[in-house]
Amino acid sequence: MLRQGALLALLALLPGSIAQVSEGFENGLDTAAWPTYAPDCSQGGSVALDSTQAHSGKNSVKVNGAGGYCGHIFFGTTKVPSGDIYVRTWLKASKALTDSHVTFITMPDAAQGAKKHLRIGGQSKILMYNRETDDATLPDLSPNGIAASKALPANAWQCFEYHLGPDGTVETWLNNVTIAGLTVKPGTANANAAQWQRSTVKPKPTAIYFGWESYGGDTNTFWYDDISVSSTRVGC
Repeated sequence: MLRQGALLALLALLPGSIAQVSEGFENGLDTAAWPTYAPDCSQGGSVALDSTQAHSGKNSVKVNGAGGYCGHIFFGTTKVPSGDIYVRTWLKASKALTDSHVTFITMPDAAQGAKKHLRIGGQSKILMYNRETDDATLPDLSPNGIAASKALPANAWQCFEYHLGPDGTVETWLNNVTIAGLTVKPGTANANAAQWQRSTVKPKPTAIYFGWESYGGDTNTFWYDDISVSSTRVGC
């Protein structure tokens, strides 16, 4: 028991670079640990614990996303590793992504400056990243760039993972399969990342929020479960 107590005390003192968040919401939604986030305005969206849908166990977090920017709403964590960041969430969308620009993960990004975000969502019916400062997308929204990404299937749980490295690396997986168009890292060519690579900004998120943001009239409902934020890949 003494050894176990000493180990727990040591783990509590370890630096944030190896911090890990793992949550399945089986004990409810702790709004202190998982606060809501809606920069500038919020009209119509909602976040709530849902006991009718779950990837595992009995609970998930349901986000009703309204149309228009002020319909946005997110929940998330500020416990972010200081080096490599690996995020895994099981998610379920009620509708497929459309041609319109939307976001379902948003991250305040210190590398871009105050109140600027690195965003993950969709446009042209595929998954993509968007950098708020210059509105760059990954991949390029050309026919080849669109083909290098993937659609997000609706009405079924999907395992979505990504990695952000301090050297500017971006890696993305859907159900354990690498998405080539959403990969940027030293030594790996991506012919569909020209817009993204025009900037030397290397993402440095200070928080990770899950939810919904629409820049047009699109609405959607997302469920999130079994979220992990770590300095190493957890996998599906």
